[in-house]
Amino acid sequence: MAVIDQYFKYLVEAGGSDLHLSEGQPPKVRVNGTISAISDENLEGQAFKNLLAEICDPQAFQKYLEEGDLDFAYEMDETSRFRCNYFKQQHGLGAVFRLIPTKIATLEELGVPTVVKEFAHMRSGLVLVTGVMGSGKTTLLAAILRHIIEKGGRNVATYESPIEFDLLSIPNQGGPVSQSTIPEHLQSFIRAVRNSTRTAPNVVLIGESRDAETLRGMIESVETGVAAYSTVHTRSVPETLSRIINVFPVEERLQVTVTLLSSLRLVVNQRLVPMLGGKGRVALREFLAFTPEIREVLLDTPPERLIQTCETLLIKYGQRMQDAAQAAYDAGKITKENTQAIMAERKTSQPITKEEQ
Repeated sequence: MAVIDQYFKYLVEAGGSDLHLSEGQPPKVRVNGTISAISDENLEGQAFKNLLAEICDPQAFQKYLEEGDLDFAYEMDETSRFRCNYFKQQHGLGAVFRLIPTKIATLEELGVPTVVKEFAHMRSGLVLVTGVMGSGKTTLLAAILRHIIEKGGRNVATYESPIEFDLLSIPNQGGPVSQSTIPEHLQSFIRAVRNSTRTAPNVVLIGESRDAETLRGMIESVETGVAAYSTVHTRSVPETLSRIINVFPVEERLQVTVTLLSSLRLVVNQRLVPMLGGKGRVALREFLAFTPEIREVLLDTPPERLIQTCETLLIKYGQRMQDAAQAAYDAGKITKENTQAIMAERKTSQPITKEEQ
């Protein structure tokens, strides 16, 4: 047993989601969204370095020491798998470990709305799942892929850094599945997108879309008839469009807007909010399906008004985060305080109830 496993076991037993280890600080865990120390002793020096090195490939660890960043997955046992990120910080080495469920949830178990579930059946187009780190984006995408794989008849390829969910563990495999790690199997997400056009998958998952080349390649792959799924770090559906377009040079943005809107089928923004009573978290989702009519409206919208127009369309045709929060509050799932905080994020939001005005 690796020395670090003692911390992983604590995390699992506490029902936590993340383990934070940084040189010069005590070990900390995140449980139901709150981070707290689990010891009074700081992690220091060679002992901490050895602790991190023990579960890592020696060559990869040496590269991390030289370059300051490393992503990989570690399986403690058959029920406990972790996404690992090593980094460097002011006082030395650091790492964050995310507990990955070994069982891939179904869309029904996650309570995914029917309108979102329908896009697990699309034959071509782009679906983006957005949110901040730790908002459950990968869990939602894994559930979508499970649905696709169990239905069968389609070739599924994923490109991740690292591979989080083992899709081959899904029962009732209905079609070929391949999973590649960046940079172990392919050097970059840019190459992954190019590779996907040669291996002829029907469904492609790009773990993260963060640069212009990856986004450009993914949009181009959709134009060849592929159903593509990816994640973006944004806080709302309207912000997602603006963030993607602004990644590109000014001279390319008009064309990118056209091709992006032609490819987009759905954007889902997700966040996790503490459950009433403090035991667990509730997934709240904002979403907008990009129908031909909505895409036409957005194509006729000046760039400087894109977010505002998208906000209006979201209110009329989609579901805002405020709508999701209101529903969760009405169902007794989240607190009044958390609901009010979310409602205050947009000026157009209404109070929770007339009695609480």
